[in-house]
Amino acid sequence: MPAGAFAWQDAPPAPAGRARGGEFDAVIIGSGLGGLACGAAFARKGYRALVLEQHDKAGGYATAFRRPGGFLFDVSLHSTTVGQRDGLHNLIGGLPEITEVEFVAHPHLYRAIFPQHDITVPQRDPAAYAASLARFFPQEEAHIQALLADMRALSAEVSKLAAARGQTDMSRFPQDFPTLYRNSQHTWGQMVDSRLSDPKLKAIVSALWAYYGLPPSRLSAFYYALPTLGYLEQGGYYPRGRSQTISTAIVKFIEARGGKVLTGKRVERVLAKGGTAYGVRCSGGQEFLARAVISNASPQATLGQFLEDPGPWKAYQQQQSAGFSPSLSCFQVFLGLKRDLAGELGLKDSEVFVEPGYDLDAGYEACRRADIEQCGFCVTLYDNIYPGYSPKGKNTLNLLCLQGYEPWAQFEIDYFAGRKGAYRRQKERMASILIERAERALLPGLSKSIEVKEIGTPLTNLRYTGNFRGAIYGWDQTVDNSGNRRIGHGTPVKGLYLAGAWSRPGHGYVAVIQSGIECCAQVLSERAL
Repeated sequence: MPAGAFAWQDAPPAPAGRARGGEFDAVIIGSGLGGLACGAAFARKGYRALVLEQHDKAGGYATAFRRPGGFLFDVSLHSTTVGQRDGLHNLIGGLPEITEVEFVAHPHLYRAIFPQHDITVPQRDPAAYAASLARFFPQEEAHIQALLADMRALSAEVSKLAAARGQTDMSRFPQDFPTLYRNSQHTWGQMVDSRLSDPKLKAIVSALWAYYGLPPSRLSAFYYALPTLGYLEQGGYYPRGRSQTISTAIVKFIEARGGKVLTGKRVERVLAKGGTAYGVRCSGGQEFLARAVISNASPQATLGQFLEDPGPWKAYQQQQSAGFSPSLSCFQVFLGLKRDLAGELGLKDSEVFVEPGYDLDAGYEACRRADIEQCGFCVTLYDNIYPGYSPKGKNTLNLLCLQGYEPWAQFEIDYFAGRKGAYRRQKERMASILIERAERALLPGLSKSIEVKEIGTPLTNLRYTGNFRGAIYGWDQTVDNSGNRRIGHGTPVKGLYLAGAWSRPGHGYVAVIQSGIECCAQVLSERAL
């Protein structure tokens, strides 16, 4: 997305004899996909990167966990896009040497259930999607086509601008990039309003808003139009073996090329002298030195906690993040069922969005205040993606809704002190309501079919990832913080960089992998390791 994005493949390769033995060219804080992709990018250019992870497994949100009964739950992934080669969908963008992760197509892209509309969106068939919308809203048929044309034009112009790498005649910008010029300061809601009239149709074409964390009225047009068009044209996929297979494959790639990924290493301090970072110190006092430090953690932690000097954090806030808001977190219920309920009910869908109304601003506010009775939610039925996902005769599914952090802040001190009674009562109450709502909307018999139940809250996200306020998408993708205006990789500290959802280009599996690769390119271009 960013104009003039680094062509990281043009970055200089490592000189012979650099970083031998126990030395590393770069140390990376955090092994989310942004951190791992950054380490892999260094490895591709012949540099040795050390990735440090506080958890006992690498991957951040791209991990899985086991529970009794043979259930293996994915922490976060529902659907992503992926490239195809030789008839297989196994091409992870930017990391072509990784071939062992096979992705399986969802049977349908998604299904959206509104009070008066139930729409199933087909895989890789935007024309069929437009036709299904037109059957509900025949008076809007030409306008639906016009909106899709705008999305395609925006995608083409953003690619054209990125390919120009800053060599653009800005005096001709409105003529050469008309759709980009028209929508660069618009929200997705404004882009939709310019074409569609029916408020219910506007909500339906925005059904994927939960993937991006903001309602149409607040979300950058870029960050709905481009990824959504990618889903419609390329399809939605899921890795065989869960998202952990992606992380494991990247770890293997890094270590096969001389890098290292260490788990159980909590970074407590970024070492800096004279305004330049030169390494990190972990809990227990162990230090790792390198020519560059890249943080996959949030800027709040990187600059506000890891540095002794508070000056860089204040400077960063003033220069880059003033007025920006952290994204929502989420509430999840992971369910292992003792029966094949989806099969018994004849359900073929794998990704289902349930919206209680057509006012998505009201839905966002319900999420923000953790109103579990009024917010929209998503149901993922993993067994419908490929057979054998669950033990035979069972189902694995996930119920998810976005949530603000503030309703959980009252439990934070007690939670981290191990006093979780009130917290557990609240999360059990919410989980029961969400299960009941899913039962009514889609899965009759659900509550009596549960064998295993695990609940994740914004405090869970904060505990395992350290993300500020348990945010799952980094900074909100507002008009002022998307595309070329998205916060970049640099920081006020020389040699200290950011990679991942908090920096450019934004959140999502594809985007954070790109972020790590771009960050590597910037390090190499600025530091000449």
